[in-house]
Amino acid sequence: MTKLNQNLCFEDVQNVVKTYIIQDEELKLIEKAYLYALEKHRGEKRLTGDDYINHPLNVAHILASMNADYETICAGFLHDILENPDNSREELVEQFGEEIVSLVDGITTINRLSFNGDTDSKLASQRKILVGLTEDVRVIFIKLADRLHNMRTLWATPSASQKEKAKETLDILVPIAARLGMNQIKSELEDLCLRYSKPDVYFSIVERLNETKLERDQSVEKMIDEVHHILEEHGIKHKIKGRSKSIYSIYKKMDKGKRFNDIYDLSAMRIFVDTESECYLVLGLIHARFKPMPKRFKDYVANPKPNMYQSLHTTVFGVDDKLFEIQIRTYEMDRIAENGIASHWSYKEHGSNVKANIQNAMEQKLQFFKTIMDLRKEESSDEAFVDSVKSDLLKESIYVFTPKGDAIELPNGSTPIDFAYRVHSKVGDSMVGAIVNNQIVSLDYVLKDGDIVNIKTNKSAIPSKEWMNIAYTQQAKNKIKSFFNKADKEEYLKKGEEEVKAELRKRKTSFHEFFTPENTEKLLAETKCANLDELYISIGNGKTTATLALNTVQNNNDTKEELILKKVTEREVKPVQIKDDILVEGIDSLKVNIANCCQPIPGDPVVGYITKGNGVSVHRITCPNMENVDERVIAVHWNDTVSKKYHTSLLIEAENSKNVLLDVISKTSSGDIIVDSINTLKRTGDTSLIEVTIRVSNLEKLRKFMNDLESLKHIISVERLIK
Repeated sequence: MTKLNQNLCFEDVQNVVKTYIIQDEELKLIEKAYLYALEKHRGEKRLTGDDYINHPLNVAHILASMNADYETICAGFLHDILENPDNSREELVEQFGEEIVSLVDGITTINRLSFNGDTDSKLASQRKILVGLTEDVRVIFIKLADRLHNMRTLWATPSASQKEKAKETLDILVPIAARLGMNQIKSELEDLCLRYSKPDVYFSIVERLNETKLERDQSVEKMIDEVHHILEEHGIKHKIKGRSKSIYSIYKKMDKGKRFNDIYDLSAMRIFVDTESECYLVLGLIHARFKPMPKRFKDYVANPKPNMYQSLHTTVFGVDDKLFEIQIRTYEMDRIAENGIASHWSYKEHGSNVKANIQNAMEQKLQFFKTIMDLRKEESSDEAFVDSVKSDLLKESIYVFTPKGDAIELPNGSTPIDFAYRVHSKVGDSMVGAIVNNQIVSLDYVLKDGDIVNIKTNKSAIPSKEWMNIAYTQQAKNKIKSFFNKADKEEYLKKGEEEVKAELRKRKTSFHEFFTPENTEKLLAETKCANLDELYISIGNGKTTATLALNTVQNNNDTKEELILKKVTEREVKPVQIKDDILVEGIDSLKVNIANCCQPIPGDPVVGYITKGNGVSVHRITCPNMENVDERVIAVHWNDTVSKKYHTSLLIEAENSKNVLLDVISKTSSGDIIVDSINTLKRTGDTSLIEVTIRVSNLEKLRKFMNDLESLKHIISVERLIK
């Protein structure tokens, strides 16, 4: 059940803090932080009508209940101080020191992030929160405590704001709390999110729980008495408490089609003992007395979850033949289960580095942390980074094992390819096969919880582009794409350099004669390339030609374009004239048309073709119709700014699925892309060819759209169509 807003006083926080912090100077600094916050927030009110200081008091109380270090509790009191521009950071540092203020800075930065603007700003904000985990996780603890109290008082905000805040919390903060093993905060946040996002569902479940509460309470009490008697008989020191199922977890099970009365662990209990061996002893005694339900036993003690969670889970037919879920754990396991990584606060030795202690624990024990660190190192956009984290790390997980017994966490639906790339990029790139549970499997085999996976590699092997369609995780897809982008770059580099040298031979100019420091500087400036390698790649992949590039420095009057231009216009080249979004050299009165065959868009390298009676037709340089052009070719360029969107067509090869067209449409939600038509051209066996005609403002947005499409599960390939 969720908690209501608490009107706390400083003594409430102090009483909790004094149970584990004994240093006078630390206790005095906590009190100083409270008094400072009290003064700075004097006269301020929250939407609830409470004095504002009630919010920092609650945040500090939540942190103290996690046994947070004194610096974090101080930052909890002070976390909103810098939101007011009248308050000085310098004064705060003078009063509390740089480390505490750095925590305040961190939470202030997160609070100022935009989750309500356009997609790009949301993605950038989400990336900053996720990356913040790898810098000082205590900032995230404060943010979670801050959000928890705000959610407890969300009733005071408008309905639209309630739903928006609930969605943001459920999308980002709840999964982070789960990955950090902070189950107590996670569970309450989930219930609160459900309360405000789907109030009808929430209160319906509450009502049904209340209807059966008396009966369940009586059964639980009888079961506790019975288990207590068994354990006392065998001299096992223990503690037992009933456990209520969270409202959100009930909702999730009902959402998957289960009936309320069929949810096994509506009646549940936890047993706490001193040692790990006693956990197994208790399990044996319970199974000897009560019949266990088949396939409902889980040993998270021997095989902890990647977020460090440990416990034995079993479901038995208990008193009155009612089903009970029983969790058995040590007191230390329970502390970790409730607070996760936050359980690594160190007060065993005064003066220990709490930040280092927690960050080190994360690095050593959480795959989630390691994966974010890996993603940070990759060159990726905010969108790619956040998509990878959301799709690969914040979804329902399975746990598979290496032959040595190391657990690897993957999203449900993963294949051996995903496993290989999660282990290491080199393992993925050199993979030649996979063995699962001592059986050879295909690379599209869907891994199951508990599988033992052995990847076979060969140093000379390389990935296949087909793996893009088999891999489930975005991380694996990105690494495969990165491999081929690097390979393509090397190929384009070599091709572009050869084309430049060939063009120089045509001009009877040596490489060294042409590429003087002055010419090189001018060439790079005119082509907007950072270096010659970038220019070669641009020429090699067809974005420009060696002729056009070299003409920016060496205007050879004998080039084909100049001769044709003179012949057609019968006059000297005039200054560039603007025709809508096209710049036409030397022509000021001809109509300009976009060619239907290759459908160029702003950003495409283009040439003009002077038609008979219909002005200038603009084509892509790579258009097959321009391979054997005559003397009516003319130089044209795009304007720096364009005024409209242009049509272009894509050819999509996709697996036959009823969701494909909907998936394609979903990638146009940003408004950058307008879909005019979608037609299925051909359907053979398991695949279809689909023509999509869109409107887009430039090449960059088109490439992003095509990359988005290629990332979809059922899409095999996407290419531009030339008719």
